[in-house]
Amino acid sequence: MPLPAPTAERTRMHVRSVQLGGYKRNDGCWDIEARLVDFKEHDYPLSSGLRKRGEAVHDISVRVVIDAQMNILDASACIDAMPYSGYCDQIAPDYSQLIGLNLFHGFRTAVKNLFRSTRGCSHISELVSFLPTAALQTFASDVRDSDDSGHKPYQLDRCHALESHSDAVRRYYPRWYRGQKPG
Repeated sequence: MPLPAPTAERTRMHVRSVQLGGYKRNDGCWDIEARLVDFKEHDYPLSSGLRKRGEAVHDISVRVVIDAQMNILDASACIDAMPYSGYCDQIAPDYSQLIGLNLFHGFRTAVKNLFRSTRGCSHISELVSFLPTAALQTFASDVRDSDDSGHKPYQLDRCHALESHSDAVRRYYPRWYRGQKPG
């Protein structure tokens, strides 16, 4: 169901596009890539100079290489468009500190601690926050969700719909259904 129709006349001022991609590599690892592009629907005067309508204010990319356990083996970031050229882009190499983190175990907290405030770029950090779910969706392409390997399916207990006590789990994954939620 789409959003309800707007209740007032409006003019679009800003567009942010976020694109995520997951790739299975021939070495057994996975690449998860994310890109964020911001632009304005009008000429946009900045202290650093005018951005013409449709010209990127931000164009930021991140790539992590992960193993099958979601450990980050390599990480890189780049900033191809930014408001303050020569300044904003200086932080991109710092995102190699993601190496060694696990996308499913304390990742978002670690990112907040590593890159909070002026220690990072708010746009890169926001983009990085999408990586765990993008990785999950990438892995889902390679593993049947109803695989009966004896291991609990990876998607269970990661959202409200697939919580072990939910009707959805009772219906689609009865082996892993845990009855009514306590309390």
